[in-house]
Amino acid sequence: MTTITTPDFAAIKKAQNASWSSGDYATVGTTLQIVGETLAEAANLKPGSRVLDVAAGNGNATLAFARRWNRVVSTDYVPSLLERGRARANAEGLEVDFCVADAENLPFGNNTFDGVVSTFGVMFTPDQSAAATELVRVCRTDGVVGLANWTPESFIGQLFKVLGQYRPPPAGVNSPALWGQRAWLQETFGSSTSRIGTTSREFVFRYRDPQHFMEVFKTLYGPVQKAFEALDVEGQRGLEGEMLDLIHRMNTASDGSMAVASEYLEVLITK
Repeated sequence: MTTITTPDFAAIKKAQNASWSSGDYATVGTTLQIVGETLAEAANLKPGSRVLDVAAGNGNATLAFARRWNRVVSTDYVPSLLERGRARANAEGLEVDFCVADAENLPFGNNTFDGVVSTFGVMFTPDQSAAATELVRVCRTDGVVGLANWTPESFIGQLFKVLGQYRPPPAGVNSPALWGQRAWLQETFGSSTSRIGTTSREFVFRYRDPQHFMEVFKTLYGPVQKAFEALDVEGQRGLEGEMLDLIHRMNTASDGSMAVASEYLEVLITK
C-alpha cells in the first residue's frame, strides 16, 4: 500500500518567505519591469478598472497598471517587498493600496476585481491548485486573469532544474514552471473560465558578463542565495559551474557581455 504524504504547506511557505526576504529581490525584480508593461497593454483594461496584483514583489505589474489609471491593490506575503513597491509608487505619485496577503488565501470577496494579475509571482506558490482557485474566485465574471510565467524550457526554467539537483524541492511540491505549460493551464483553469489565451514572449537577461549575473543572483536573489548557503564548498563549485555552463550555452552576446533570452508565457484568462 502506497502512503501519500500531504506537504506541510505552512512550513514550506514559511521557508519560502525567508528565502524571498533575504538578499534584495527588488533590485533583480526591477529589471523585469518591461514584462509588467507588456502584460498591462495586453490586458487592455479600461482606466478606472479595479486590479489586484498577486505575489506582486516590488510592484512591476502594480506600477504598470497604475500608470494606466487603474485602481490597483498590490499584495505579497513579504512585507519588505511591498515597502519597496510603495516607495516606487510614491516616487511616481501613483495611488496604490498595499496589502500583505497569502496568494493561496486572498482576503477579498468573490468577484471583486476587473483584473487579477501576477508576473513571475503566483507561479511560486507551493499549493498551486489553491492559488489558481483564488485568482479566479476574486475576479469578476467577464474579468481578466493576466499572468506572466516562465516556461520549463526557458533559461529560468532550466535554472530551476539545476537548482533542484542541488537543493531538491519539498516532497509533493511541483515545479513552478508548470504555470508555463499550456496543457496545465487548460487543465487547471479550463473548467472555471470561458477562455484561455497564451502568447510566447521572451525576456532578455542583460548583464555585464556571466560572472556579473552570478554575483547578482548569489547575493540578491533569495532562492539562489539560499541554495549556495546550504551547500559545502564542493557543492557550491558544482552549482556555480552548472549555472555558468547554462549561461554560456544560451548566451547570444558576442562582446563578452551576457544576453540570455528566457521564454515566458503571457496568459490572458477570461472568467
